[in-house]
Amino acid sequence: MSTDAIVMLKDDHKTVERLFKQFEKAGERAYQEKRKLVDAMIEELTTHTYVEEEIFYPVAREAVPETRDHVLESVEEHHVMVWLMAELRTLDPKDETFDAKVTVLTESVRHHVEEEEEEWFPEVRKALGRKRLQEIGQTMLDIRSKAPKDPLKIRSAHA
Repeated sequence: MSTDAIVMLKDDHKTVERLFKQFEKAGERAYQEKRKLVDAMIEELTTHTYVEEEIFYPVAREAVPETRDHVLESVEEHHVMVWLMAELRTLDPKDETFDAKVTVLTESVRHHVEEEEEEWFPEVRKALGRKRLQEIGQTMLDIRSKAPKDPLKIRSAHA
């Protein structure tokens, strides 16, 4: 895994997108497979969100003041996502709302990723440069293991 902070975040985005596609291809009654995929999504997204909020967003906001509104919007998007993930953690895949909740989560994450990658990651990359992004990436890598397992322990859950 690269230690460039933005490359690392984009790698996370790709991992989650693969899980979304696998879920979308799973059969309607593939309850066990869907449960495993959603559990993996929650784990990946919780770690990713934690790293963004604890390290990347504060640095981006300080380095590129113009990203302030993007960061604030991203935290609000995280807020919605972590509550959906919290519901999905304990929801039976046979529940009639399970697939609908996963669809809303998927759509929310895809929108969030598109905004980050297309609108403000390039600004942050330009402002910080390669060496600083690698330093930030290493810090992000170092704290990944400290990420909570419960999405509601993420800072934005209570923002």
